[in-house]
Amino acid sequence: MSLTVVNGLPAHVLFVHFVIVLVPLSALALVVCAAWPAGARRLGLLLPILALVTLASVPVATHAGEWLEQHVGSGPLVRKHAELGDGLLPWALGLFVISAVVWWTARRSAPAADGAAGASWSPSILVRGAVVAVSLAVAVGAVVDVYRIGDSGAKAAWQDNYSKTATQNGG
Repeated sequence: MSLTVVNGLPAHVLFVHFVIVLVPLSALALVVCAAWPAGARRLGLLLPILALVTLASVPVATHAGEWLEQHVGSGPLVRKHAELGDGLLPWALGLFVISAVVWWTARRSAPAADGAAGASWSPSILVRGAVVAVSLAVAVGAVVDVYRIGDSGAKAAWQDNYSKTATQNGG
């Protein structure tokens, strides 16, 4: 099995589903953890790990998509989809970096291990607000970009490739 073909079929069609699921899931987890530090502490290292897996899935899907682009007609819809797809990596990197910051911040602001009140470090309300705002902006940008890429890919694959009326199965 290569990263371009799985069971004789283009791998891009499989790998893109990981991206479609992981980007919104990472975005949602990031926003929840940025806005709710107790949730970030509860998720712990899972938040940056999820974002790292998301980040890794993007170039895998892009590589398989580049292979597929060379094996299908390169019309304007395919070119547009490929161009949009190339723009997702910075959003995925942003999700990862900010997830790591949110995790680190939540970890540093955890209550003291001896049960004493207070935290070892507490970010100001201004810093927390900025982290939430940046998290929300990157999360929304990443999800919107995934939607735009997916929409263009669906148009490239299905435009004029199906019947607008139901077909009769002889019977």
